Amino acid sequence: MNQQVRVRFAPSPTGPLHIGGVRTALYNYLFARKYGGKFILRIEDTDQNRYVPDAEEYILETLKWLSILPDEGPEKGGPFSPYRQSDRKARYPNYAKKLLDEGKAYYAFDTQDELEEMRKRLNESGIIMPQYNAITRTQMKNSLTLPPEEVQDRLNSGEPYVIRLKVPRGKEIRFQDEIRDWVLVSSDTIDDKIIIKSDGMPTYHLANVVDDHEMGITHVIRGEEWLPSAPLHVLMYEFFGWTSSRPRFAHLPLILKPEGVGKLSKRDGDKHGFPVFPIAWTDPFTGEKSKGFRESGYQPEALINFLALLGWNPGTEQELFNIEGLIKLFSLKRVNKSGAKFDIEKAKWINHQFLKDAPTAVLSEQLVQDLKNAGISADKTQVGHVADAFRERITFLNELFVQSKYFFIRPAEYDEKVISNKWTPEAVNVIQTFGSRIEEESGNFDRERAKKLLNEIFEEKNTGAGTVMQALRVAVTGVSGGIDLMLTLEILGPDEVAERIRIAINKLSEQVKK
Repeated sequence: MNQQVRVRFAPSPTGPLHIGGVRTALYNYLFARKYGGKFILRIEDTDQNRYVPDAEEYILETLKWLSILPDEGPEKGGPFSPYRQSDRKARYPNYAKKLLDEGKAYYAFDTQDELEEMRKRLNESGIIMPQYNAITRTQMKNSLTLPPEEVQDRLNSGEPYVIRLKVPRGKEIRFQDEIRDWVLVSSDTIDDKIIIKSDGMPTYHLANVVDDHEMGITHVIRGEEWLPSAPLHVLMYEFFGWTSSRPRFAHLPLILKPEGVGKLSKRDGDKHGFPVFPIAWTDPFTGEKSKGFRESGYQPEALINFLALLGWNPGTEQELFNIEGLIKLFSLKRVNKSGAKFDIEKAKWINHQFLKDAPTAVLSEQLVQDLKNAGISADKTQVGHVADAFRERITFLNELFVQSKYFFIRPAEYDEKVISNKWTPEAVNVIQTFGSRIEEESGNFDRERAKKLLNEIFEEKNTGAGTVMQALRVAVTGVSGGIDLMLTLEILGPDEVAERIRIAINKLSEQVKK
């Protein structure tokens, strides 16, 4: 591409960022990085009635957690500051005035009651979706129907008004979408959208077109829900005389419910027990808490991998990518038109795969923190060995402590089923002998040495592993399952294993006597 790519993610701070919004940010980021462009964050807060405290901070924290960092934005700054639309408020009226002066927009003084009356009248005449458009505006109270003197008097008196776009009748609006190819719409399907509200703030339609133009945005990559608005925006670019510099559009497919029908919502997450927000959110008005992928144990790299595949495919069977791999392969041409079904099991699988390959330090850090929270101190080297031993068995980091805590806490109870069936005099004799032998071991004790010692004892006692191994595991760990037993013995070390065997035999012997 000859022109430097400039894309933007433009969320509204009206609540927590939905996972679909995160995917939109990710695709913009990947596209910018693929072509050596700029990724811009712009906060679109023109709708002050829906503004939610802390929502902007939530957006910023999400992008930081996922390392989808903007090149320009509210925190970063840039050549087109400010990047918050409420701070750009003074710019928009001049553009609206240009449209007014050229007869491409008009003042409308209709009250809410008058608008309701118009809709009711049209409903009664059989029009299901009444609009304020080229036909109905001729019957309403606006600068197209009122004498110029009266319009000026109303403006001078401070009477509330809005500014509406004057959409022409019978105009063919045509544009090419990067994902959906050519889109053709008649202007007769578009109503005269408000571009300046009665409070003086611009609507999304005016603000986003003006800002995209001023900021030199080359590609508008956004959700499918904005596709119906695209013809209006194309028309506005034409009205302003910006057709030659208009950005290319790419409308992303919906993220669907797990059932494959309908857009994914928070209710679906509540129903199926999975998050739909990237990080936890507490509603500042109701106090309602919603869990996030971060707090549920997902790795940021895994979530990015999962989201990238929700609507895009690399054209191969490969499913696991780091961010560099995604940047290299990403293409809007490989984004699907149809919706992508949300599969939480796939997200879990990807998270598991990333943990399998995660650096030991990442796993150890989580385990050390969980041990600390439980009031347990542990040797860092041993923690690292435990983390490596369990990486194949966990889906989330917080499972490490749950599954491995018997390495750091001597058993206080023992699996009753195993004790009832396998804690025989023969097994106890072998286990006790094994405990005595390993006390004599030097520092080179490992899984191979443990296995060799056991086999020697089996031969001496004329018995086999089947009668002993489960009982030995329970004596050492208290539970009947876990990682390879020989590896368990190696990590615990001979002194600790011998002590645990001694405690188990004494405790279980007392238990048997009772």
